[in-house]
Amino acid sequence: MTLLARLDRLPLSRPHYKLLLIGGLGYTFDGMDSAVVAFLLPSAKAVWRLSNGELGLIGSATPFGFLFGAIAAGLLGDRIGRKKVMMFALAFYALFSVVAAMAPNYQVFLGARVLAGAGAGAESAIIAPFLSEFVPAKRRGWFVGALAGFFSFGFVAAALLGRFVVSAMPEGWRVAQVITAAPIVLLLWWRRSLPESPRFLLAQGRRAEAEEVVAKLERDVEKATGTQLPPVPSQAVASLTETPKVNLLTALKFLWSPAMARRTAVIWAVWFVITFSYYGFFSWIPTLLIERGITVTKSFEFSIIIYLAQVPGYFSAAWLSERLDRKHTIALYLAGSAVSAFWLSQMSLPWSITLAGAVLSFFLNGTYAGVYSYTPEVFPTWIRATGTGLSSAFGRVGSILAPTIIGVFAASLGFGGVFGLTTAVLAAGVVCVVVFGLSTAGRSLEELTERGAAATVTEKLAK
Repeated sequence: MTLLARLDRLPLSRPHYKLLLIGGLGYTFDGMDSAVVAFLLPSAKAVWRLSNGELGLIGSATPFGFLFGAIAAGLLGDRIGRKKVMMFALAFYALFSVVAAMAPNYQVFLGARVLAGAGAGAESAIIAPFLSEFVPAKRRGWFVGALAGFFSFGFVAAALLGRFVVSAMPEGWRVAQVITAAPIVLLLWWRRSLPESPRFLLAQGRRAEAEEVVAKLERDVEKATGTQLPPVPSQAVASLTETPKVNLLTALKFLWSPAMARRTAVIWAVWFVITFSYYGFFSWIPTLLIERGITVTKSFEFSIIIYLAQVPGYFSAAWLSERLDRKHTIALYLAGSAVSAFWLSQMSLPWSITLAGAVLSFFLNGTYAGVYSYTPEVFPTWIRATGTGLSSAFGRVGSILAPTIIGVFAASLGFGGVFGLTTAVLAAGVVCVVVFGLSTAGRSLEELTERGAAATVTEKLAK
């Protein structure tokens, strides 16, 4: 009888949903802060008389910060714990969102957006691996996909801020950034009650603390369900209890070892493809609509419709990921994104752009639900946060490049060319995940990552 077998046999109930809500609200605020930048661009352009290239740098600032935040969060999460990283990342992000709101010039604003992005990137990289370590294998795909779905609420909130705050008052773009930071105070308070991951505790040799966390969760689940807990399976895969210290060199050596290279290559490629496409689209859609003769107000109203399509995108993919397997869900939604991007490239009327954009939004965000579920599953516990953080960070390279590339080449490529390029990138992602992706549905984290070749490499690195 192992602690992890006891953890994995628990039915989803109120204690799990509380974790989902607390982690999900973190993603909501991350999404709101990230998405609101798109609605600040027209105001920043007018206030500081910026070129499209300078606007592209603002669009790239948050994902640039995300890159370094995700790397730092992964490494720290595997060394000092998932919970501490989540707490500090939230505070860091909120602080620099306020600094950006008060920025006196373009340079300060750009720097603050980078640092706010670092905090948001650190948090977004750590929440999924943290919560995936509490959830039974048969429900993990839905749970982590639904967790990622909270991003959509943040994007919708950002669109509402753009319409009713940014465009409603001269300093609305500053007020909007303060609003994105305000709810963090409440979330920080809630997170004081979060337990540390028992899988992390076991990997650190802190068995007594892990026992305490699992025992409390068992009591809470039994109280919430009002029924006796299911029996513990007689056969379970044990978790590693002695692991190497994680640093960037150790992590890269393991992730690109023969046993892990294929998994790493696939997940990094998928992160790059979806993040390049996502940020290329959402960073520029309000500005592109305005340049096609649509007023700022109407542009923001159309953006609300496009952003609302994220909600069913995320949650439909979360539902499908347990029925089609994660890799097939990712491939399906990437293919839908490619078709939608091509459709958008052929549109010229405001209503048709909005409709095609909403469909593209649905599929892009559905892909993210699958990716957030899939990524923590392919890495062992001792390096799960680092592996997830580095994958997310590599994806952020795409998010850094996309706004700048579109900003510089929008004039020559045109509206159709911008989304034609997106179509090609997405199509490459489909081929990658279908041909080389790993099937993970219904398998425990230990079964996926701590048997066979991967475990052998881990043992070698631990020596």
